[in-house]
Amino acid sequence: MKKFLFIITTLLFAAGAHAQVYMTANGKVQFFSETPLENIVATNNNVSTLINTATDSILVRMKNTGFTFKNALMQEHFNENYMESSKYPYDTFRGKLNQKIDYAKDGVYKVSATGKITIHGTERNTTINGTLTVKNETIHLDAEFIAHTADFNIEVPKLVFEKIAENIRVTMNADYKPVKK
Repeated sequence: MKKFLFIITTLLFAAGAHAQVYMTANGKVQFFSETPLENIVATNNNVSTLINTATDSILVRMKNTGFTFKNALMQEHFNENYMESSKYPYDTFRGKLNQKIDYAKDGVYKVSATGKITIHGTERNTTINGTLTVKNETIHLDAEFIAHTADFNIEVPKLVFEKIAENIRVTMNADYKPVKK
């Protein structure tokens, strides 16, 4: 938690006079695992994320125990067996937008962000694609990527291998508001 607060503070103070930091603690991340035997959907509606327009930096942080499932047993298995949430409580993405955005101009922009994603304690370089909408001094972001369980050392026992996909579709939606200086 201290490291996250340090990063946020650094990003806030790194903003220049013409820059703005946009933030929300109510972003939404959803994942979808599709197999012939079972589809699994989980949603986390308490995702913290910010964008610093001076550096084009983006930071996303979510607590694993914030994901909710339709079935309490799935949620328990997710946290205890797969994500080991007591050992790895948070997942993060720290990156930089690859496109220059004119945040003073309303519009819809196809964007990508390249950076480091950490899931299940494993950090990997990645690029995530999305759509950024600037309207009336607010920002909305929709993003999507595929997470491969093996890339993040998430072990799926052979007993349930046919019920959990190796490739999980992850989507994110966030409505950012400017942070007042």
